[in-house]
Amino acid sequence: MPAFFIFDIGRLCRVGMPSLKDHIVEEVERLIEPVLSENFLELVEVQFRQEPVGWVLRLIIYKQGGTSVDDCAKVSRELSHILDVEDLIPQKYSLEVSSPGLDRPLKSENDFLRNKGEKVKITVETDGKHFTQIGIIQDVQNGLLLLQSDTGIMSYPLSGISKARLEIEF
Repeated sequence: MPAFFIFDIGRLCRVGMPSLKDHIVEEVERLIEPVLSENFLELVEVQFRQEPVGWVLRLIIYKQGGTSVDDCAKVSRELSHILDVEDLIPQKYSLEVSSPGLDRPLKSENDFLRNKGEKVKITVETDGKHFTQIGIIQDVQNGLLLLQSDTGIMSYPLSGISKARLEIEF
């Protein structure tokens, strides 16, 4: 049986195999982990995608107590050096390293755990219907978000939450 390759700008994939883009994300996650660990940082997300300005490799990092500009600059310098040595990305790209930011959507279990005690607005989908709930994140256990609302502690399956953002109070 012949192997089929599909080439698209910035993407090489074999049918049934992860794309080069996915491979780059996985390798960046692997390569940056030691740098993050020794600086007490956590990787929130890696994105590699084509945008109007060209290809962008974007890392979002987190540090308990706050991610500083110096943290972002250090990770950017070290990752840039690693990527130069590894020669992982064949095309021209821009590297961006930032903190999650207050308006970033909460997507993963770790996102919710990092924000325990914070006020959040979630949109839940159940039986084809959507509703919103605002409350304080208590915990995440066994795939369930425990949320303190005016009516008490409610649990919502993370898989049923279609949208979640922190409610910022000024």
